[in-house]
Amino acid sequence: MSFTRRSMLGAVSLLASLSLGVGAARAEDTIKVGILHSLSGTMAISETTLKDVMLMLIEEQNKKGGLLGKKIEAVVVDPASNWPLFAEKARELIAQNKVAAVFGCWTSVSRKSVLPVFKELNSILFYPVQYEGEESERNVFYTGAAPNQQAIPAVDYLMSEEGGGVKRWVLAGTDYVYPRTTNKILEAYLLAKGVAKEDIMINYTPFGHSDWQTIVADIVKFGSAGKKTAVVSTINGDANVPFYKELANKGVKATDIPVVAFSVGEEELAGVDTKNLLGHLAAWNYFQSVDTPENKEFIAKWHEFTKNPKRVTNDPMEAHVIGFNMWVKAVEKAGTTDPDKVIDAIIGVEVPNLTGGTSKMLPNHHITKPVMIGEIREDGQFDVVWQTKDLVPGDAWSDFLDGSKDLEADWVEKKCGNFNTKTGKCGG
Repeated sequence: MSFTRRSMLGAVSLLASLSLGVGAARAEDTIKVGILHSLSGTMAISETTLKDVMLMLIEEQNKKGGLLGKKIEAVVVDPASNWPLFAEKARELIAQNKVAAVFGCWTSVSRKSVLPVFKELNSILFYPVQYEGEESERNVFYTGAAPNQQAIPAVDYLMSEEGGGVKRWVLAGTDYVYPRTTNKILEAYLLAKGVAKEDIMINYTPFGHSDWQTIVADIVKFGSAGKKTAVVSTINGDANVPFYKELANKGVKATDIPVVAFSVGEEELAGVDTKNLLGHLAAWNYFQSVDTPENKEFIAKWHEFTKNPKRVTNDPMEAHVIGFNMWVKAVEKAGTTDPDKVIDAIIGVEVPNLTGGTSKMLPNHHITKPVMIGEIREDGQFDVVWQTKDLVPGDAWSDFLDGSKDLEADWVEKKCGNFNTKTGKCGG
């Protein structure tokens, strides 16, 4: 009887061990990739499509044979436009789901929220959205635009005769770190260009702001001083819909007070009647309307994947395309998904962008990008009215802010994200 019991216990123990072994083997059969984008809340209007494009990219890579002989598995979470929740979901992806890298965040406050988690757990974040700069972290790769790849060129364009020779400026943004820091840089830049302080109006509104009557009335009044006036918009999320609607209600046309937006693309315009917005502008590094073979192929794949020929593409989607393809090349180069080895391997990696050029990962963890100004069309697309001749290297630190202009990010030679060129020391 005791022998039978021992035999049974041994058999159970063996089965348990075999089961655990199979489970571990299965866990190692795939390479997990985290997708950290809001699928609900105020930012879902912008972020949901980024989740979808990541699923498409992973599916495409798996059709090519996966990565390092394994299939890639997407792990999707919803931080719900809740900034502290971003950090919780990031920790869940890295510590529990054991993802090899994370593609996610939109707002800078969400990125700032997750930074300590990525540093503590030594994982990798690919961040696909234009941002305020003033940052270079070892565990983050910034595939969206830095201010010198969007904000500064947009202002230069508006100042030019081609852009209307703007003399008076409204800096309107959502009240969080990206608009405030970007506008701080732009204000310093405008003042350095000889713009009088009284010719700069700055306004901030909360996320999801819907009552724009008073603010738009103030903009109209500010623009009635006899000087050409423009609005530089860092308004984010679904607040853009009532903002543009109120501009139309007040009869504000692009010929009167042009708006150049940094966070409005094809996806956001899909929910807006654009008939009264003709001629208003956006500054990005990609537009769906760009006529290149690479872009046509991407759009066709997107429509096939979504089963919807009306689904639009946009700039942050292209940034995820670039970031994902760079990560794949870096993993292949390193022969492993180990974060330290991938971080080292990705510097200098080049992949095609969708506008006909080749983007390169720089030692400061930013990439090279073209800059384009697009004019809103009636169909919600953009006509490119201006673009840089060459790709612009992303600059982590602004040349126009005291305390920043002496800083340099270099994770190859200096192993530092904020090396002070005057003192010769790393800020940590």
